[in-house]
Amino acid sequence: MKTLILTLALAAGVVAATPRASAQASSLSPGSPAPDFTLKDTGGKDVTLSSFKGKIVAIDWANYECPFDRMHYASGNLPGLQKKYTGKGVVWLSIHSSAPGKEGYFTAEEMKEENARYGTASTAVLLDPTGAVARLYGAKTTPHLFVVGTDGTIQYNGAIDSVPSTDPKSLPDATPYAATALDALLTGGKPNPAATQPYGCSIKFAGTPGFDKK
Repeated sequence: MKTLILTLALAAGVVAATPRASAQASSLSPGSPAPDFTLKDTGGKDVTLSSFKGKIVAIDWANYECPFDRMHYASGNLPGLQKKYTGKGVVWLSIHSSAPGKEGYFTAEEMKEENARYGTASTAVLLDPTGAVARLYGAKTTPHLFVVGTDGTIQYNGAIDSVPSTDPKSLPDATPYAATALDALLTGGKPNPAATQPYGCSIKFAGTPGFDKK
């Protein structure tokens, strides 16, 4: 088994790791019930997870100002995944949990502009400025992907892929963990791996020092 390589760049708020199949990304282990939540989308509409009962739901924690997440959006990787899987009936929820004044925080109107800039194709983009839902799920980084199965349980928790990089040239060589998990569920299988170590920037909760927007 390869040794987990972990780099903590505290000044930049970056958590980068080489994911491994046996790593458990948070307290929400695969098979545990996905906690229900209600958040507002950029239009002010309430979106509730349990309203999608019986569907596969992908959740990505996002921050357009995080260089890791920005790469996946600006390269078209995440928008492409969103388009592909929503086209197959998957519900895709993108959650932004940066607190007001922190890196990655935008008002609802500003977020609409950012969504258009990056071509976001989620079912809904949700605002979690208190960080309550991020903490509920134990979300650690941006990006951090969760996949909820039709039975309402966590089926995948972890990294979007196997290469922690801000360079889009890394994408062809990366193992697409989240996409592989979705493909398995869509064909009646189980994700393997079901948990990996997420990488990216730490979520910018209120009170986090050093991550104020300039």
